[in-house]
Amino acid sequence: MKFGIFYEHQIPRPWGETSEYELFQNSLEQFALADRLGYDYAWVVEHHFLEEYSHSPSPEVFLGAASQRTKNIRLGHGVIQLTTNQPHRVAEKVATLDLLSGGRVELGMGEAAGPAELHPFGVRVRDKRERWEEAVRAIIPMFTKDAWEFHGQYYDFPARNVVPKPMQKPHPPLWVACSNIQTIGKAGEWGMGALGFSFVSPEAARAWVHRYYNNLIRRPNHLADYKPNPNIAIVNGFMCAETDEEALEKAAGWTFFIFALGHYGRKGIDAPGTGDLWREYQEWRGTEKAQQALRNGLIGSPETIRKRLRMFEEAHVDQVILLNQAGKTSHADICASLELFAREVMPEFRARQPAQEAWKRDVLAGRIELEDLDTEKYDLYSHQNEDIVRLTPEQLKQRMAEKDRAKQSA
Repeated sequence: MKFGIFYEHQIPRPWGETSEYELFQNSLEQFALADRLGYDYAWVVEHHFLEEYSHSPSPEVFLGAASQRTKNIRLGHGVIQLTTNQPHRVAEKVATLDLLSGGRVELGMGEAAGPAELHPFGVRVRDKRERWEEAVRAIIPMFTKDAWEFHGQYYDFPARNVVPKPMQKPHPPLWVACSNIQTIGKAGEWGMGALGFSFVSPEAARAWVHRYYNNLIRRPNHLADYKPNPNIAIVNGFMCAETDEEALEKAAGWTFFIFALGHYGRKGIDAPGTGDLWREYQEWRGTEKAQQALRNGLIGSPETIRKRLRMFEEAHVDQVILLNQAGKTSHADICASLELFAREVMPEFRARQPAQEAWKRDVLAGRIELEDLDTEKYDLYSHQNEDIVRLTPEQLKQRMAEKDRAKQSA
């Protein structure tokens, strides 16, 4: 099993004049530390306008800075929004970062969260899946072709040579955001790595891993001519400390992450510049939902975390991504947690990584056949509840059509 770190660049209110500066400087130090400690990946999101939840609108800039402070860790877009960026600019920025980093970029691609982010860019929520798929078809050839033109429904451009070209050939590994758990199956069809959240149980993890690899092998449906990237990665709330009690005390950032995610999913942006999510969160943090979220995370002593990780390892999850830059978790606690985990937990799983790679080779070569397991009863991630609604593209279109009909009849 491989390990990564995950950054939303959260900064709850109240803010001071240097709050954002300190946030980015601390994050860069944490990336450098993770690199020295032997973590495999570092992922940064792209979000727009989501105050307190994510101050990360330009991940390529941050990752460019991180590329000069690290040597080995893979630098991941987790993800770049294809719906709010022009295809040419995506290809240019990714290739530039790949060159700056010496070929360490992982290209995760996503649709953006919803109307709060999409509407200011003139993009309709109901169109985001089709727009995303078309962007993939437009972007991938730019990494290899000296002249490429594209004429689609959403993007139309004449032949150009998009420069520079990435260092990795033919392109950096491709991933897709799986905020809706059902997208894991589509990721397999598309031949892309799946970037999702932690599963509710070992049985759910096994079912979705089987669905992913069976779709990848038996039901391929690539959006363009690209190199497949067979990988499943899951994001977990994280805090490693000497005791479970100490870890739980320091892990409130994870529950703020979930609260803020649910808030923007329910309300969108209802008070730009004047809201206070941290204040609203105080009542929720003591609820049973919040406590359950802590129990579902990788939060505890090294031994507690090892036991939970073994369940994901047995299900053949490829990578676990640790999220502890969240809420008001301190720089010191983040660094101490990364150090303790690297020293006391990582070596056990790193030692068994060759076995995972051998299993994957056998699956991809057809020497191991995976049973098709039912995933319908596992349609939520472990951090989700009724406050976080994730619609499929088809459900979203139906809801938007119903809203249109209601407006017309009013």
